[in-house]
Amino acid sequence: MLKCFIFINKRLLDYSGKAQAQTIRARISKRFKSTAVDMEKEIKSCHRGALIVFEGVDRSGKTTQCNLLQKNLNADGGDVQLLKFPDRTTVIGQMINDYLACKKEVEDHSIHLLFSANRWESVPTMLELLNKGTTLIIDRYAFSGVAFTAAKPGFKIDWCKQPDIGLPRPDAVLYLTLSSEVAAKRGGFGIERYEQTDFQKKVASNFELLKDESWQLIDADKSVDDLHKELKNICNKTIEDVQNKPILKLWTEGEIECKTKS
Repeated sequence: MLKCFIFINKRLLDYSGKAQAQTIRARISKRFKSTAVDMEKEIKSCHRGALIVFEGVDRSGKTTQCNLLQKNLNADGGDVQLLKFPDRTTVIGQMINDYLACKKEVEDHSIHLLFSANRWESVPTMLELLNKGTTLIIDRYAFSGVAFTAAKPGFKIDWCKQPDIGLPRPDAVLYLTLSSEVAAKRGGFGIERYEQTDFQKKVASNFELLKDESWQLIDADKSVDDLHKELKNICNKTIEDVQNKPILKLWTEGEIECKTKS
C-alpha cells in the first residue's frame, strides 16, 4: 500500500512538473512573440521615405517628369509627394517669384539667401513626411541654388554652399542632361530671368563641380515616355534601398534623427 502511494505521488509530481514546464514555456514563448512584434513595429515605424532630387538646366524636362512620377508611383500603391523649389506659395517664395519674373530687383547676395531660406522653411514638413514613410520627389534643390548664383560674376561655389549646409541630404540626385541649345528650342524658354543660353552654360558647368556619388546622369534628349520609364525604375530602387537608412546632412557630417509620432 505504501509503495502504491509513493508511486502515485511520484506520477502526480512528474505530471505537475511537466504541466508547470509547459506553462512556463508558453509564457516565455508569448513574451518573446510580443517582444518580436514590438521590435517589428519599431523597425517599421522608422521605415522612411526616400528623398529624390531632380536637377538640370532649365527646360530639361524636370517638372514634367516629376509630375509623372508622383502620379504613377502613387497609382502603383506608393506614398509619394512632390515639392518644388522655390516654393512660391510662401511669403519668401512670393518675393522670389517676383524676382524671377523680373517684376522686382534684389541684390544678388540677398536673393541667394532668400532661395536658401525658402528651402529651410520646408525642412520640418519634409522630415515629418520622410519619417512617416512618404517619398519626396523634389524639383530643384540646394544644388540649383549654388549652380545659378555661382554663375554670376564674383561668386564662388564654396560661399554659395554655406547657407544650405545641414539640409537633409538627398538619397539620389537625378541630373537630367540636355544641351543648352536643345533646351533653348523647347517651349517657354526665355520667360524667366535666368533662361539665357550663355548663362545656362555656366550653370551646367557648375553642376559638374557639384556632382558626388549620389548623382546619376540621365540623358533627357529622348521621348517623355522613355525617359519616364527609366526614371521610374531608378526611383523604385532608391525607395527600396534607403528605407532603413538614416537621413544624412547635406555637405557636412552627421545624421538627422528619425522621429516618429506615437
